[in-house]
Amino acid sequence: EDADTRIREDYLRSLRFFRFHAWYGNPGEGFDAEAVAAIAANIPGLETLSRERVGAEVLKLLAAPDPAPSVAGMRSTGVLASIMPESDDRFLAPLVHLEQTIGAAPDAIRRLAVLGGENLRIGLRLSRKDAARLAGIREAVALTPDEAGYRHGADTARDGILIAAAMAGQSVDEAALERAQFAAAQTFPIKAAELMPNLTGPALGEAMKRLEKDWIASGFTLTRKDLIARASKEG
Repeated sequence: EDADTRIREDYLRSLRFFRFHAWYGNPGEGFDAEAVAAIAANIPGLETLSRERVGAEVLKLLAAPDPAPSVAGMRSTGVLASIMPESDDRFLAPLVHLEQTIGAAPDAIRRLAVLGGENLRIGLRLSRKDAARLAGIREAVALTPDEAGYRHGADTARDGILIAAAMAGQSVDEAALERAQFAAAQTFPIKAAELMPNLTGPALGEAMKRLEKDWIASGFTLTRKDLIARASKEG
């Protein structure tokens, strides 16, 4: 039975081919030419697959120790553009290298975040938990280590730092990782009730947000007393 017939029996075999390559293939050997030609000839069939099946297969593939060569193969055959139209795998290999330099375990959602593309959550039917994590990592990429660590926790902040470094072609800033870890352990020192009755309603909410921002920007050095004094000046 030839490769073309086998793929037509179940188009998910195209994705499984790349997943098996990611997990068990010899990177030095490249891909089986007949299989790759059959996959490229049957791209339209991928659209008949349920998003859940595609998503599950992609996450398994991305969890491999180094999925970058397989994802590059998916790109060159047209598979990547078919299942994740806006994605770009340029930064995947640099990310995998940086993960290895700091001893971060392989992580499918972190790698999905570096591939980009707006509609991954819907296109791959991610679980709520995975979708929330993906959104958090993407936010963390653009934040300072202090803000990322405080708002999203140490692991998500680390993922953001790794991705930002991969995209910039830089090594990982160890000091940034330490800051994120420190930030994740901080607790905002005032409660909304402490600013009442001077401030209420939307004005109270705005003040709390502004004070929290100032506190993060200060490197968490502003004290409860400092913050209450600021609020009473503004109020």
